[in-house]
Amino acid sequence: MEVIILAGGLGTRLQGVIGAYPKCMAPVNERPFLAYIFDYLSKQSVTRVILSLGYKHEVVTEWLDKQDLPFVVDYVVEHHPLGTGGGIQLAMKEAVTDNVFVINGDTMFMVNLKTEMDFHHFCRADTTLALKKMTNFDRYGIVNTNMTRCITSFEEKQHKETGYINGGVYIINSRAFFSKHLPEKFSFEKDYLERYAEDGRFYGFLAEDYFIDIGIPEDYTQAQSDFKTIFS
Repeated sequence: MEVIILAGGLGTRLQGVIGAYPKCMAPVNERPFLAYIFDYLSKQSVTRVILSLGYKHEVVTEWLDKQDLPFVVDYVVEHHPLGTGGGIQLAMKEAVTDNVFVINGDTMFMVNLKTEMDFHHFCRADTTLALKKMTNFDRYGIVNTNMTRCITSFEEKQHKETGYINGGVYIINSRAFFSKHLPEKFSFEKDYLERYAEDGRFYGFLAEDYFIDIGIPEDYTQAQSDFKTIFS
């Protein structure tokens, strides 16, 4: 089981709180956020992690050199920004399995990865998105599905009373992904998910597990409290 972690983010909205750290290295109770992602993955039968790095990648690699982890960790480096899609594509070239997990280095969505993979295979999906039900929100767009959980459309960010959001835990079939012949730099959300949703090969896996995105200071502060219990 291979997992790509998108860990090249600058963390602009957090810089006033965390300084010049890469966002995945934001300290949470004196440990990098990435360390908690590794803790989660260590319980998910993961065999290999591929980090897609960019901004201040040496901070991440120096920390990695000091870690004793239960899975292999490799990495690729974006020497110029490639967008979310380009970062995935760069790392996907290093993967050896046909279906690869992709997660964000600033988000914790504690999905059961085996269950999501079983769903992905059952649907014969090109890409599966883990979806989280939210209420009274405006930070996220909406993912719409039909009765079989095939994704039919995406909606832009706006205030919603309730809906399913993209939780940022993907399974991507590498052959289907590379068959699109995408450019070096592109948005995974706009240029892949939204563009090809009408093909009917993207599915939404509903998960009710813990979710937090530390992209804004309020949720970064919330993680400090939550992780004391979750990772005690």
